[in-house]
Amino acid sequence: MKPVTEDQFINLVASLMDELPDDLAEVLNNVAITVEDEPEDGNLNVLAVYRGVPLTSRGNFGAEAIPDNVVLYRKSMLAHAHDEEQLKREVWNTLIREIGAHLGMTEAQLHELHEANKR
Repeated sequence: MKPVTEDQFINLVASLMDELPDDLAEVLNNVAITVEDEPEDGNLNVLAVYRGVPLTSRGNFGAEAIPDNVVLYRKSMLAHAHDEEQLKREVWNTLIREIGAHLGMTEAQLHELHEANKR
């Protein structure tokens, strides 16, 4: 696979975010999607991390002062992709899974969400 710069990766993420179904895009109104090269420990098996409080765990007064964050790890994704199409699938599937984490979904619900939005 050709090298993918940080800017190219960010553009890929942005274009895939634009393709999210409306019902998933709507729940991201207070979620930042960011890109880092790799996890602090260098473990390239970690593709992303959700930092925040799932919607199902918030109380009635769960103010949204600080946005939740989904961090996508560029080098991890690149390590798992053999070509551009596989990279797109990795990013897409990871976004879907992390949105599910934000929604507070169980593993079974995450599987259903992934199947419904699979690429």
